[in-house]
Amino acid sequence: MAASDSLNNARSILCERIAELEARMPRLAPQTISKKMDAIRSMAAEHGLAALEGLADYAAHHALMPGHRQATRACLEHMGEALGSNSQRDRETILAALAVRLH
Repeated sequence: MAASDSLNNARSILCERIAELEARMPRLAPQTISKKMDAIRSMAAEHGLAALEGLADYAAHHALMPGHRQATRACLEHMGEALGSNSQRDRETILAALAVRLH
């Protein structure tokens, strides 16, 4: 399998995991949300998707804090942008936009 095929396959799997999390989030416990975000982070890291890795890491940590539903929703809204990028610069930009939005 070519590297681009592997990356496209990973993006497809991640997209499915994100969609499932979005659909189930209202019924999930914070610990479950955190674990699912950490699994997304891990897979993103394996495939060099720095923006998605950073966003999922932020979401995994904030899922366990007060106000986690708002933070998780905001993270999920930026997942599409992050999934389409593998740039460290995009990671910083997306996390900065998220911070401004949440504070």
